[in-house]
Amino acid sequence: MENVLLIILLLLALTLIGVVLLQRSEGGGLGMGGGGGGGGGGVMSSRGAATALSKLTWVLGITFLGASLALTIISAQNTADSSVTDLISTPAPDAADGDAAPAAPAVPGTPDVSDMMPSSEPAGNAPVAPPRAD
Repeated sequence: MENVLLIILLLLALTLIGVVLLQRSEGGGLGMGGGGGGGGGGVMSSRGAATALSKLTWVLGITFLGASLALTIISAQNTADSSVTDLISTPAPDAADGDAAPAAPAVPGTPDVSDMMPSSEPAGNAPVAPPRAD
């Protein structure tokens, strides 16, 4: 249903863009106001065409707004049962570690952090300084 509404929104957006671009500018923006005569009693005179395009723009805009709201409501209902935090899985702590915090899951392609940590054991035959008694 979401895909159908997305396609409808796309078609409405493209149609709305086309209808807006077809309308004649009636403002004096940049000094290029539209002149032209309308005159007569034709059904699709310049004023009649402008009114029809204006009404069509309103209809397309309201339809676009309604379809957007419907898509938002449907999407919210479909995702209400899940959360981003549901995707996070934490490993259970080992019984041997006691109260130690669980390690973060390894990301493929990254080195193990424990290999980069300095060892608490002295390297080789290096002398170890005795603890200071203060």
